[in-house]
Amino acid sequence: MKPIWIVDDDASIRWVLEKALARESLETRSFANARDALLAFETETPQVLVSDIRMPGESGIDLLQAVKARYPGLPVIIITAFSDLDSAVASFQGGAFDYLAKPFDIDKAVALIRRALEESLREASVEAAPAETPEILGHAPAMQEVFRAIGRLSQSNVTVLITGESGSGKELVARALHKHSPRAQQPFIALNTAAIPKDLLESELFGHERGAFTGAQAMRRGRFEQAEDGTLFLDEIGDMPFDLQTRLLRVLSDGHFYRVGGHQPVKANVRVIAATHQNLEQRVRDGLFREDLYHRLNVIRLRLPSLRERREDIPILARHFLVQSARQLGVEPKRMSEQAMRFLAGLELPGNVRQLENLCNWITVMAPGQTVEVKDLPRDLTQASQGQQEAVPLSLGAPAAAPAGFNGAAGQPQAPASSPEGWIGLLELQAAGMLSAGQMDVMDVLGRQFESALIRTALKHTHGRKNDAAMRLGIGRNTITRKIVELGIDGARDE
Repeated sequence: MKPIWIVDDDASIRWVLEKALARESLETRSFANARDALLAFETETPQVLVSDIRMPGESGIDLLQAVKARYPGLPVIIITAFSDLDSAVASFQGGAFDYLAKPFDIDKAVALIRRALEESLREASVEAAPAETPEILGHAPAMQEVFRAIGRLSQSNVTVLITGESGSGKELVARALHKHSPRAQQPFIALNTAAIPKDLLESELFGHERGAFTGAQAMRRGRFEQAEDGTLFLDEIGDMPFDLQTRLLRVLSDGHFYRVGGHQPVKANVRVIAATHQNLEQRVRDGLFREDLYHRLNVIRLRLPSLRERREDIPILARHFLVQSARQLGVEPKRMSEQAMRFLAGLELPGNVRQLENLCNWITVMAPGQTVEVKDLPRDLTQASQGQQEAVPLSLGAPAAAPAGFNGAAGQPQAPASSPEGWIGLLELQAAGMLSAGQMDVMDVLGRQFESALIRTALKHTHGRKNDAAMRLGIGRNTITRKIVELGIDGARDE
């Protein structure tokens, strides 16, 4: 291991740090000014550089900039007697690992240098890693199954249905399927059917002729024509309006379609990959999705695991997103401490990979210092984690159960409904997490979980008698019967 370099014009500071690090069996080398340190860089490099910010001649910021230009991975700790905002901002903009304000506690200084040292050694161990990032990251067994499926489908043009929770990376998988298919050199066109108003979706898909409707000043090619000979990815297919499902089915069946307002059939040589976070089988049973279209799309089904099912991938994903975010902002990537990474890997993250990416963007901009600790993470995450330890949370993808804060046997509240420790507080945290992850169906998902929890609890009290349960809940017999079918609740019986 290389020595730790100390650059400070104050001999007493150099002496104190040298003695403290020597007690830790760490080798040091000291310089009285930045010029001497820069000259030494011509022949050797340190493991960590500790430098004062204000010195005669070149400043610590000048030294930092010069070092980072040549050795971007070298951790640099800046010492300043001027613990003002300008010095801190200048240090971090220059890529400093962290900074110490004089007078500093020597034990805290040594602990900070230790952290920088660990990070330097960790960076050195991964320098030989491939520079090119894979299109999809993941080492977990569940993701290996996805990779194997992509490989098996590499020479196929078959229709694929990708299922998985919101934010789990369904479009990335669709792009990988296209990239490794015989159509790879042709267009990949993506369309989120839930993001486009119903009145415009038909034109988006199939195009329109001039004068087909008010504002149609010219003929427009739709997504099917744009994707000719390539791949059309239809995201959130479960939200497609029922009448448009009929038109899509016809295209998949005979390979032809009509533009809106058109009379001549247009041939479509397009591979369709669809994706949804919804239960299409249930939507078929509810009459919201055509069964024949479902079978047309469900030729090959590829289920994408949630982040909860591949927690071992969270560290590698987090590091990737931190580097990506730092590159976009032109700053040094933040590093997660081991405790912070373990904390992150233990979170529910209902928004999956998308929520993790957003969190890493937040960390890059908002977290203090270059090494991120648990206390530096967003407060709503740390508070939600404490709530999870005290009560069972409402979680996406989990079997519906009684809300946290209720006793499943007695059905009595364990905390007042207005208390932040009660189930309403947890519901608010869950909704906040889903909203911050960009999820568009929060009301539907949480509403279904809430209704399911109430009905299941009522059925427990009535030993499965649904008419009695309906009476206790204050709803009609037909309503509870319909809800039991919609929510897939078992154990109900007629009196």
